[in-house]
Formats: sequence, structure tokens, C-alpha cells
Amino acid sequence: MSRPDYSFLDRLLHRVALGPNRMGRLWFDLEQGKASRVSHPVIEKPVFISGMARSGSTILLNALYDTGRFRSLTYRDMPFILMTGTWKGLAGGKRVQSEKTERAHGDRLLVDFDSPEAFEEVFWRTFHGARYIRDDRVLSHEIPAAELDSFREFVCHVLLSRDSDAQARYLSKNNNNLLRLGTIRRAFPDAILLLPFREPLQQALSLKRQHELFLKLHAEDKFGMDYMNWLGHFEFGLGHKRYIYGEGENPFEPATLDYWLHCWGGAYDYALQTAPPGTVFLGYEQMCDAPLEGFKALYPILGIDADPARGAGFYAGADRKDAQGFDTALHERCLAIHARLVARHAGSAPA
Repeated sequence: MSRPDYSFLDRLLHRVALGPNRMGRLWFDLEQGKASRVSHPVIEKPVFISGMARSGSTILLNALYDTGRFRSLTYRDMPFILMTGTWKGLAGGKRVQSEKTERAHGDRLLVDFDSPEAFEEVFWRTFHGARYIRDDRVLSHEIPAAELDSFREFVCHVLLSRDSDAQARYLSKNNNNLLRLGTIRRAFPDAILLLPFREPLQQALSLKRQHELFLKLHAEDKFGMDYMNWLGHFEFGLGHKRYIYGEGENPFEPATLDYWLHCWGGAYDYALQTAPPGTVFLGYEQMCDAPLEGFKALYPILGIDADPARGAGFYAGADRKDAQGFDTALHERCLAIHARLVARHAGSAPA
């Protein structure tokens, strides 16, 4: 799943499928026409993983997806995210198998065509991007309830394109949903919202390293930057935008660790203030320290019967890196927020 490995035709197809919003709306309308001719599945207790990048959200996504109970967008759905069923039919239901390779993040997580990934943001960018995407920033926002039917239809389309009836529930990993948690709950009142978090200095270090990595990757291959922009992933690299959660301007620059600490504090303070009742907070370090116990506690909250040991292996231990040269007052503020998050670790049952 390395972007530079895409052929010319692959890249052209991605530009056609993911580029102009008007084309995305066309793909969605085509899928809507197809879906209108079949019975719709019941959308019950969909699960939405959100929070900041580098919090263990992909590990959590993989663990839940591997239970076989959920339909999540995967690399097989690319690039026609807005017409998953039609694209699956055009591809004959199957694509050539691929070997697992390390994803572009360089974080030892392996992916292939059947791996779930954070592609849902294509919907929000296509239909509501003007509300929250600016030239240099991404804004927290809410979508009026009257405009949420299309999102419910999108989730229905994804479920209709599932591989088996066992994948009865929708599963999403979308870090940008932190910008619109109230919207998700209004769209699906029984939704289960999972917000992973990590010790602030360690997460800030990881964010900074990823930004530096993608600056290099994007300088070498512009398509990689376009790809991330099309997916609404503005966290890193040359396409980076500042995420504004209502806390005002970040006074630091992305080259500094303080910038990423400030991002962390703004995001998780906002999460604590705005997360709907029943939101489940999951600490990365807490899951690493006791993964089996963590999944034993999580699966009943999700309402699934699965072997917690299958998920436990995804948390192989929390590596800690040394850091220096950061604003101690800013760090203390983040630690205070972190303490509030830890107090809520898996402490809320969904409403």
C-alpha cells in the first residue's frame, strides 16, 4: 500500500475517483440508485473510532475488524469509496491478492488489500468540505440534523457491500470525526464512540516524526500529497493544515515539539468538553500494560462476543522515547488533561 508503487493508470483512476467533489457526488448518486432497488440492512450500534493520529487507533481498528463482526472500508474499496457496491461489482468481487507490506507511516503496521483503513472522510470532504476545510486549517464543526440523511445512506451502502452477513455492523476509524462528535451521535443515536489517547509527550513526539517523514515523502512524490488531501488527511507533510478545535491559534511552528503538544492539548481538551455521553475513552499505555483485560472490558461495551486474546497481540508494548527542549508549562497543562482522560479510561458505558 505504498503510494509511490502506484502505476500511472492507478494514479489516474484515483484522480478521477477522488478528485473533484462533483465527481464524488456523481459516484454517490449512482450507488444510491443501485441501493434503492434492494432491501436496506438495519444499521445498529455502529462503532466510530476517533481521536488524534498516533494514538493506537489503527491497532484498535484492526483488532475489532478481525473479530469478523464488522464491515469497515478497506483498501479493496479504493478508490471509489462513494460507490463501494458498484465498484465491487465492476472488480468482479475479487482483486488479485497482495502480500502484506509496511504502510507508508513506517510504524511496523502491515497492510494488504483486505486491511481496513480510514477512508470515511472522503464522504465528509465531498459533501461538507466547505464547512470546515480552509486553505491552512481544518475547523471543528457540526452538521445540521436535516443534512445527515446522506451520511446514513453512505453507511447503508457500505453495509450492503459487505462480504458476509456476519459483518452486520459498521466500523469506522476516522480521526477527523473528533471535529464533529455531536454530528455522529445525531446521525446514529446508538453509535458507540471510541476515543483512544496517549501520553501527551509520547504522542507529540510521534506526530512530529510522522510530519517530518511525510514532508520528505511528499517532496519526492507529489501524488502522495494529493492522495492524502483527497482522503481528508491533513495531519502531516506538505499538505498539513492546522486543526482548530476552538482554542484559538497555535503560537508554535510544526518544526517544534511544542507545536504538537499544543495540538494534543487542544484536541483532547475539546474531546473532554464536547464528547457525547457514553463516549468510551481508551488509553494507549493502559491497553499496552494490560491488553487482555482491556479487551475483556471493551467487548461487552461493544456488545460483541469475541476472544479478547485475539486483539491483545496488537498491543505489543508502549515504547517510550526521550524528549527535551519543550515548554514545561505547556507540558504540565497537557498532563493535567491526560489525568482527566485516564480517569475516564473505558469508564463510560455507551448511552
